[in-house]
This record gives sequence, structure tokens and C-alpha cells, in this order.
Amino acid sequence: MNHLKTYVLLAGLTALFGALGYWLGGASGMLIALGVAGAMNIFAYWNADKMILRHFRAQPAEPNHPDPRVRAYVQDTLMLAERAGLPAPKIYIIDNPQPNAFATGRNPQNAAVAATSGLLGLLSREEIRGVMAHELAHVKNRDTLTMTVTATVAGAIAMLANFAFFFAPRDGNGNSNPIAGLLIMLLAPLAAALVQMAISRAREYEADRIGAEIGGEPEALASALQKIESYARQRVNMDAERNPAMAHLFIINPLSGRGADNLFSTHPNTRNRIAQLMDMAKRFGRPTIAASSSPGPWGERDHRRGPWG
Repeated sequence: MNHLKTYVLLAGLTALFGALGYWLGGASGMLIALGVAGAMNIFAYWNADKMILRHFRAQPAEPNHPDPRVRAYVQDTLMLAERAGLPAPKIYIIDNPQPNAFATGRNPQNAAVAATSGLLGLLSREEIRGVMAHELAHVKNRDTLTMTVTATVAGAIAMLANFAFFFAPRDGNGNSNPIAGLLIMLLAPLAAALVQMAISRAREYEADRIGAEIGGEPEALASALQKIESYARQRVNMDAERNPAMAHLFIINPLSGRGADNLFSTHPNTRNRIAQLMDMAKRFGRPTIAASSSPGPWGERDHRRGPWG
């Protein structure tokens, strides 16, 4: 169902883009618009992962890192990738106190996963495995490419909508309709943003499901989601605040930690995600555990400091 919803929403986004191009310039305008979107997608396909990792100043996580948490993070991520039938991804750490993680890359062969120092300091080893299984599910489902294309088309729609006010079609007397142009300029980007957010939410639910199957520990992922959301509210991620368009990449909204599952949220309601995961745990025949706020296995002091002290 989540895959079907994604395809329908992507088709709707493409149709909106084509319709806006047609309204501005007829058939030729639509073709030009599609050509621009194609060029932007090609650029994003080859460069988006590098730009994202550079923006968040991600550093490679070495298998021989002096911190045992980092070594465990690398070891478990490689183990989960092998279990999922994926090539070994590049593994990064972001020196940021907000607990969070994301995946990027145009395909499984060029994938990268990144976790913040705040996440490694907060969660238990089992919970970190649950989070990384979720991120590898994004890689397996090629969600990183889907969301890159979605963001690019949504951005192109916003660009065309800005043109609409100045280059609105004219009637037989050569008069344009500025009201129609203004409405298009306001409503088209809003509609594109809503579709983009709906696609993001659908992909998060699917990654939770596939990640629970990869890791075999849905209750650990559920516990991790509750902890991450709680602590993300208390720590500002300035890099994400400077570029809110990247918020959908993270496992939990890095901007505000809002829990409401509404039209303007890039992430599903965390309580709904936890409920889905706990249902999966019951189907697995595993004893479920309540999500807790207890510190990770390295103690409260380390949980506050993170891997770099």
C-alpha cells in the first residue's frame, strides 16, 4: 500500500508540473518544463549525496575508531547490510548533539548512512541497530533516489510558479490575468510541498516495516524512535535549520520534533510508527518491551557527552 501511494503521489506531482508548464506555454512550455526537471534530476542523481554529507560536515566512521560505540556502530551496520543483501555502505558520523540519522546515495552501490554523535551517545546498541536497519531499508527501497527526485520536481514547480505571475498567458486582446497568476504562484508550490511531504511519510512507514524485518528487533526501533523524538525537541540542529528542505532525510524531524501527523509534517506521527512496530513484534512472536528513557549501555555521563567528549 505504501509503494502504491508513493507511485500515485509521484504521478500527481509530475502531472502538476506538466500542467503548470502547459498553462504557461502550451505544449512547448510543458516540454521545456519537463526538460528543466530532467536536467535538475540528472544533476541531483549524481551529486545530491555529496552535497548532503558536506552540508552536515559528516566524517567517515573508521572500524578502528578509539571509541567502542563507534566501532560497534560500524560493525553492526555492516552486519545488517549483509543481512539485507546490500553492498557495504559508506558509514559516517556527524558531530551534532541532536540524536538523529539518515541515509543518502543514488543507489545501493553508492549508498551512505550517517548517525549523529548525539544518537550514538543516547541509544543502546540494540536501539542503534534498529535505527540503522531503518536507514538501510531506505537504501534497499531506493527511497533516497525517490525523495531526491521528489524534492527536485517540487523545487522546479516552485520555480515555474514564480514565473507564472510575470508570464501568465494572455487572452485574445493581449491582456493577462494577474489574479490567476498570483493564485498559481501561491497554490502550485503549496500543492507540491504537500505531495512531497505525503511521499516522505509513506516512505518512513515502509522503512520502519522493512527495517524491522532486516534487524529482527522492531521493539528496539520503537524504543529508539521514542527516545530520539524526546531528545530532538531539546537540542537544535542548526545545520538542518539552515536548510529545512533536507528535514525529510532524517529518521525523526530535526527541525522541531513535532509529533502531529498533519499535512505539513514531513514525518509520520511517532506514536503511530511505534504502534505499527509493536504490532510487528507481536507477529514475530517476540516479547515486546516498553520504550524507555534509560541511558545507553555506556552510562548517563557518556550519553550526555557523545563519542568525542
